[in-house]
Amino acid sequence: MKKKIALVTGGYSGEAEISYKSVVTVGNNIDTEKFDVYKIDINPQGWFYLPVEGEKQPVDKSDFTITVNGSKIKFDAILLCIHGTPGEDGKLQGYFDMLKLPYTSCDAATSALTFNKRYTVAVAAFGHINVAKSLHLFKYAPLHTDEILKQLSLPVFVKPNNGGSSIGMSKVTEAGALQAALDKAFNEDDQVLVEEFISGREFTIGVFKTKGNIITLPMTEVITKNEFFDYEAKYLGKSEEITPAQVDEPVAEKIRAAAKRAYELLNCRGIVRIDFIYNEAKGEPFMLEVNTVPGQSEASIIPQQVKAMGWSLKEFYTAVIEEAV
Repeated sequence: MKKKIALVTGGYSGEAEISYKSVVTVGNNIDTEKFDVYKIDINPQGWFYLPVEGEKQPVDKSDFTITVNGSKIKFDAILLCIHGTPGEDGKLQGYFDMLKLPYTSCDAATSALTFNKRYTVAVAAFGHINVAKSLHLFKYAPLHTDEILKQLSLPVFVKPNNGGSSIGMSKVTEAGALQAALDKAFNEDDQVLVEEFISGREFTIGVFKTKGNIITLPMTEVITKNEFFDYEAKYLGKSEEITPAQVDEPVAEKIRAAAKRAYELLNCRGIVRIDFIYNEAKGEPFMLEVNTVPGQSEASIIPQQVKAMGWSLKEFYTAVIEEAV
């Protein structure tokens, strides 16, 4: 019997547009000889099953089932393809846990934790992973820029604390520009992270678990044409991504080891992508953030890395689904 898989896309944030790109790649590369796939769109208007032909149909939220030609379909696993809320921040994971439905991403606690950039780096630092010095700011308790600059040295990055698509992010090199950067970030989120800039090469690495083994994919070096890896650089082609990265083996091994350590420490599941800066002066990688539902569009980094490893995307998604089931 083929397993029934719900391929879940959409979302409630601006990142939904990336989810709809990712779901095309994933949908085109699932092994339909092994799995029956049903595309589900979760958006502010409702939760719907999108058949290949015919009208969209509502999902029964009481048990996450759909009815097709008079038959009730229960899913064996959920393949999550939602960036942002509610698919990357633990909300859907908690719902699926209550229904005892397996899914392909990190659990509710890890998803909620890693969606909060400050809490992620705090836990990572506790586990002896290098991170940048930072401050966590809340809209209800604003801090004067002078106070921030007493504690952190310029240049700094200012970014919304939740979410993963670099919207609302700024690099600040002079004190006079800090307030505008804070305002921009607070437009996107009630919490903001201000962190010291670490110079070095930027690498990002996919990590997943299959048959009990944690595997790192060939890493990518990100060389941005903008001042940093912002939304334009990430999604609008304003960056150069070199996969596999041209990097000395001792450096690569340090990054791989830190990525595996973070995956274990944060109790990750499924495929995650972890971003690092390798600081040459200190000879160490510094972890920036963890993406628990990384982009999967044709141009995204994870598909590039899977191909560099010599796997087809079909083999990769099969391994991810089978690990969840």
